[in-house]
Amino acid sequence: MGKEYSITPQNVPHVETKHRRICSPLPHPDSIATLEKLRRCEPLSMRGMPPIVWDKAQDIYIFDKYGNKWLDWSSGVLVTNAGHAAPEICKAMIDQIQSGLIHNYVFPSEERAEAAEIIASVSPEGLKKVFLLSSGSEATECAIKLSRAHGIKVGGRSKIGIIGFTRGYHGRTLASQQAGGMAGLKAWIVNEDPAIMNAPFPDGYWTEDTSFDTFLKAIEDKGFTGDNIAGVIMESYQGVGPEFAPVEYIEKLRAWCDKYNVVLTFDEVQAGFGRTGKFWAFEHYGVTPDLICCGKGISSGMPLSAVIGREAIMDQFPPGSMTSTHTGNPVCCAAAVANIKKLLDEDLTGNAARLGPILLERCKAIQKRHPDVVGHVSSAGLVAGLQITLPGKKEPNHDLAHRIIEICYQRGLLLFAPVGAWGQTVKICPPLTVTEEALIEACDVLDGAVDDAVAGK
Repeated sequence: MGKEYSITPQNVPHVETKHRRICSPLPHPDSIATLEKLRRCEPLSMRGMPPIVWDKAQDIYIFDKYGNKWLDWSSGVLVTNAGHAAPEICKAMIDQIQSGLIHNYVFPSEERAEAAEIIASVSPEGLKKVFLLSSGSEATECAIKLSRAHGIKVGGRSKIGIIGFTRGYHGRTLASQQAGGMAGLKAWIVNEDPAIMNAPFPDGYWTEDTSFDTFLKAIEDKGFTGDNIAGVIMESYQGVGPEFAPVEYIEKLRAWCDKYNVVLTFDEVQAGFGRTGKFWAFEHYGVTPDLICCGKGISSGMPLSAVIGREAIMDQFPPGSMTSTHTGNPVCCAAAVANIKKLLDEDLTGNAARLGPILLERCKAIQKRHPDVVGHVSSAGLVAGLQITLPGKKEPNHDLAHRIIEICYQRGLLLFAPVGAWGQTVKICPPLTVTEEALIEACDVLDGAVDDAVAGK
């Protein structure tokens, strides 16, 4: 994992379509100074994306200063669900800035009240308490804290266990990374909390056994029982895929959590706000969690996240003891309100649902042409992934995934670097404003990129 794309300019074929334009070497020679400055001033970990110096982003397009235009299949890492720089959202932010209030800590404001209210309005019945934060990691860390505090409250100090899932991802802070299921990402911790564990995620591909027995066995093997578990945290779909668990599995998980008074959290940080063709991805399961963590698509551009939950769980801490410096920043709240209204008014969730079958069909067609190296395909609404494997083996192939994305970037289709537990997934996630015409053009580009990468071009 973690290969860099070269910043040496390469001559690439000219591209000119309605949705894409490539008219210079890539990266453009005049952008090299900026790329080199970033390499001097930032840590190595910040490298890895295709080397485009973004100048502006509008709706479903990314532009540099030099006339190049990319069709965006990244949504800025699943953030811009309502499109980049949507006019309604920009206006809301500008109006808020010009109002004279751009920060107020946790002192009351109308802006925070409006944001909390509209988020509560799109949440399931019973989940009406909203705690606004800044990042997804902050939200999942808070959910783990709330779950463990509730466990201690109802079961004493032995009820502190937290269960995440293999290949899961919940952020890069201490507890969120331990609950996540990628061993390489938490090697730095060394002294891991023995009460945080992972159960196999029942995706049916990397974990072939999708029965709920695998969950129960994982607890037993750890020496725990339901009486020791405070919370379960699961991505509504695992971002490495996207991968969903079987509905029957989640139904049994919900019943098990109810039986043992365990807080069930669905991490919707990248899955929520219409991405999968339903407003919340957990709606595909027909169950309701106790806590929801969300972010990314909540504002389509500004740093905002939230924990949404049941009153009895959310109200465990007294005044002043669970806050954050930028909780409900007024500008971010204005963006979120405008964003959610746009998602609802334009039925962008419905657009994702309508276009989802087209995206899935096209991804399946690629797998059918290249079954030796496209080991697995999954898709829901406007998020999809091709899991790239070594020829004829069920083993990750980061290098080929990396090359596919590089070819796409050179042809005017922008994806972020390969994701997944081993960097094997070519992840597809356009803004939900994408049209069928633009989606089909992008699929055509991906077709050619996979064909050429497999052929060694």
